[in-house]
Amino acid sequence: MELHEYHRHDAMGLADLVRRGEVAPTELLDVAERAAAERNPAINAITHDLGAFARAEIERGLPDGPFRGVPFLLKDQYQQLAGTVTTASCRPLASTVAERDSTLTARYRAAGLVIFGKTNTPELALSPTTEPAMWGPTHNPWALGHSAGGSSGGAAAAVAAGIVPAAHASDGGGSIRIPAAACGLVGLKPTRGRVPLGPDVFENWAGATCAHVVTRTVRDTAAFLDATAGPELGDSYVCHPQEGSFLAEVGRDPGRLRIALMTVPLREVPVDPEVVAATEAAAAQLAALGHDVVVASPAIDIDALMGAFGVITSSGVAAMLDGVARRRDAPIEEHELEPATWLTYRRGQGNLAAQYVDAVGTVQRATRAAARFHETYDLLLCPTLATPPPPHGTFRTPDDPMRGMIASGRFSPFAAVMNLTGEPSISLPLARSATGLPIGVMLTAALGAEGLLLRVAGQLERAVPWSTAPAPVA
Repeated sequence: MELHEYHRHDAMGLADLVRRGEVAPTELLDVAERAAAERNPAINAITHDLGAFARAEIERGLPDGPFRGVPFLLKDQYQQLAGTVTTASCRPLASTVAERDSTLTARYRAAGLVIFGKTNTPELALSPTTEPAMWGPTHNPWALGHSAGGSSGGAAAAVAAGIVPAAHASDGGGSIRIPAAACGLVGLKPTRGRVPLGPDVFENWAGATCAHVVTRTVRDTAAFLDATAGPELGDSYVCHPQEGSFLAEVGRDPGRLRIALMTVPLREVPVDPEVVAATEAAAAQLAALGHDVVVASPAIDIDALMGAFGVITSSGVAAMLDGVARRRDAPIEEHELEPATWLTYRRGQGNLAAQYVDAVGTVQRATRAAARFHETYDLLLCPTLATPPPPHGTFRTPDDPMRGMIASGRFSPFAAVMNLTGEPSISLPLARSATGLPIGVMLTAALGAEGLLLRVAGQLERAVPWSTAPAPVA
């Protein structure tokens, strides 16, 4: 198979070719590795080569799953693959080898996916840009001097560059939707608990973290959810049930919906006029499709919520790194971490248990406020990011890490709310800046309503189709 033929298909399309016997899994792996060899040096999306593992997997015989033979990449964060290292771009984790697959990884393998590498991520997924000291920056395939977003920036860059049609991603504060917007892709954050994180993790960051994929098409996003969603052994509670398949939702008529339009973030920061225009154009398109669009925002105390998020994330970082320190019987030293990570770690070590409990209570109150909002509005429409993807170095301020963290929050003032309220949220590649940089527009639904999101996303994909061709890597 030639590269241009490979690029004509999304993951479902490639799997269909394998199913019909028109191409073999080894051929798809060959072309994916060729694409990686040609394009990864420019974008630095893939940090771990697992080609030998992938070929051994094919040789043993792939399961007859929905994505049998499709090349795939794991994010170097959270999800474990037995016998490999997951570094999270953090030096204290660099030598820890996984003893078993995570549940989600096992589901990817059962679906027939061929994992041949791991993708770049910021240290401990703490930044909306992928520029770790450990591996170096991932470059946006549409403009190499610009950020690919984060924390799933390597995954998004690899998909946008045409190395794979879809890649694993995770989202604790926007980390699927931010790079999807930055790289011109579809990025769905599922409902809290929809996709398993275990068995080693149950609710990371008090339930803010979830996992899914970045893709070029809505149908791939839906089909991957069908392949991976559902509780795992030992879950204390089950996510809102889905009737039927997520893939079937993509072509369904969503009916006439009431959609709230919000272009001013809850914590007011400037939003680029091109981003506002892109969101308003999406609102006009939705109105033309028969939906009722009105300006409205959820009544959430954003200052309290973001303050709680800071307590939760820093506590999580401290607990994780303190665990590493205990296992190796040596403390974590400042020189081992990036300045912003060290600042977060030290803050977490100083948090009191009462502060953490109060933070979780604040998140739960916001979750109920969001649910009340969705009693009136089926969807919330807003920008994914406040600006198009910025130049590298915008958030890396080693001499003043707090300044970089504040700048990060101004770049992504919309996405983290949905992590804390647990709602499903999707970024769609509906626009471009005057200089050709991708601009994402985000839709959010009530808890458990991924089906509705996929119906509307499919409706927009048909009405204003976006290009699925790979970026020129230039």
